[in-house]
Amino acid sequence: MKKHWLTAALLSFICLGANSQTVFTYGTHKVSAAEFLRAYNKNNQQAQGDKAASMREYLQLYINSRLRIQEAYDRHYDTLPQVRDEVANLRNQIVENYMSDPEAVKRLSAEAFQRSLKDIHVAHIFISNGSDGSTDTATARKKLATVTQRLAKGEDFMEVARELSDDPSAPANGGDLNFITVFTLPYQFESVIYKTPPGKYSSPVTSQAGYHIFKNIEERKAMGKLRLQQILLAFPPGATEAEKAAIGKRADSLYKLVQGGADLSKLATEFSNDNLSSHAEGNMTEVSVGQYDADFEKQVWALADGAVTKPILSRYGYHIVKKVSSTPIETDPDDKENIEKIEQKVMNDDRWKTAKDFIYAKVKAKAGYKTLYTSEGALWAITDSLVDLRPAGIGRSLKQTSPIFKVGDSTVRVSDWANYVQMNRYKTDRVTKKDYNTLMDDFSKQVMYQYYREHLEQYNPEFNYQMTEFRDGNMFFEIMQQEVWNKAQSDSAALVKLYDANKSKYTWKESALAVIFFCVDSVTAADLSAKVKSAPESWKKFTDAINEKVVADSSRFELDQIPGLEGKPVAGSITGILVNPTDNTATFSLVKEVYTQPAQRSFAEAKGLVMNDYQVLLEDKWTNQLKKKYPVKVDEKEFGKLLK
Repeated sequence: MKKHWLTAALLSFICLGANSQTVFTYGTHKVSAAEFLRAYNKNNQQAQGDKAASMREYLQLYINSRLRIQEAYDRHYDTLPQVRDEVANLRNQIVENYMSDPEAVKRLSAEAFQRSLKDIHVAHIFISNGSDGSTDTATARKKLATVTQRLAKGEDFMEVARELSDDPSAPANGGDLNFITVFTLPYQFESVIYKTPPGKYSSPVTSQAGYHIFKNIEERKAMGKLRLQQILLAFPPGATEAEKAAIGKRADSLYKLVQGGADLSKLATEFSNDNLSSHAEGNMTEVSVGQYDADFEKQVWALADGAVTKPILSRYGYHIVKKVSSTPIETDPDDKENIEKIEQKVMNDDRWKTAKDFIYAKVKAKAGYKTLYTSEGALWAITDSLVDLRPAGIGRSLKQTSPIFKVGDSTVRVSDWANYVQMNRYKTDRVTKKDYNTLMDDFSKQVMYQYYREHLEQYNPEFNYQMTEFRDGNMFFEIMQQEVWNKAQSDSAALVKLYDANKSKYTWKESALAVIFFCVDSVTAADLSAKVKSAPESWKKFTDAINEKVVADSSRFELDQIPGLEGKPVAGSITGILVNPTDNTATFSLVKEVYTQPAQRSFAEAKGLVMNDYQVLLEDKWTNQLKKKYPVKVDEKEFGKLLK
């Protein structure tokens, strides 16, 4: 959605003093300075010359539109099915654009940019909470206490990791994760690491899997990104040591070929098992710090541009890697392209979930959130009964219709909660159940999120304005259709009467019988123009052949209505091609016959002009009626402030 920043700036100024001031009233209704000025700036961005005169002229147009829209509301046109459906459809199309904190993208992107400037060497201790069935919560907490006590005594972090971390790789690497950078790890972990000083370790961090402690071993200036090519000779599932050794020998042979001058691109296409890069001559997507195993990264980042590694052994197989080029990290906070890339990553990253936290705070503050159940035990018991068909026990004090909490004017009942639990009780492994406290936290947030979505007009002024503007536009269209446009088209007797009374007004100036061609682009126009020039009488055949690319309008036009016409027209001539620079659409005309003398238009020829004049008469008459129903009073003092 396009935002008019000039309008926003002006509105901000008005809000400081004149936002509540009324510019005009119509009947019992008021229009504030801010409301009028917003509409003026939106619809008069190209206004030139005397702005005071322009604003006063627009004031009359705006008053007339408000009168018509109010009449439509008073007739309850907003209840018409077509109006309700169109408003609902638009709301569904745009509502998600407003369901996040307007400042979140900017704030999270600025944070991500600052973090992107350095890489951090990290070690990690993981204590499983038993979500995989390997241990129980009490055992995990006891183990965590042991870890924290040993670290507090000053024991070496990596030695403790080797002994006690549940990360399968820890006994070998001491929990060393090598260097990471922004977007390498989940946002929760990244934030903890970037807030931990070098040489220090963090407090325990809880996740669904268990407990995590991170150590910031060292920091360095960010290394940037690499362009790499690779040949991967992958180990098949269940490969034996003999099979792995044979693959290693093949990798050595390919490496020798590369060292002897063979084209790595061709070898990657022929031999690499990496399905993605092999189809791109071994070229990998751009690589950042922290994406691959520590040993792999150390060897790759140490390469000079153009150099190739000896075969690197990983758990996947043997890699022969060429460093194509390196890109340093962007350090300019004003680099627009870089910021846009970061913003896109932010919105595709798990950190974007935090952009919705403001919703829960707003709903609680404005609508209110009230817990209605008095016993968690009873609620959990009735939930067990409904979901797992267990005896209700103390849950018998509750029924399916019993309220458990209230958000605004919406009451949530036991049945709503039980249905949610039934659908969301398992973790992503589809085996391990979530505890009820976690489910209730997620459920209450979902209810608040939905409440906010359904009442967004009350929370977001910009969204409310856009919806009001669209709804008013539909109301304006409906009532103009009923009161003016349909009558102007269908009242044939009135049109003929108006034509007869004003015949001298409906005459032809110098004119021509012409065909105007509207083409999708300049290439189509040039090709069609050449064909029409060679055989003017066949213009319709030419346009019918490419009807999806051209629209032709054949009629009598006054000369100033024919685009591209220069000087006196000649029958059979074709005008030059006019190209619209904004969309490359192109127009030219074929002049078939020229009329140099003024002439009377027949009713059929003048009907469009007569309809326009009749429409003006209908509008003027109707506007006078509306002003009697809704008397208009302009506060000239307040309006004068806007003129200044």
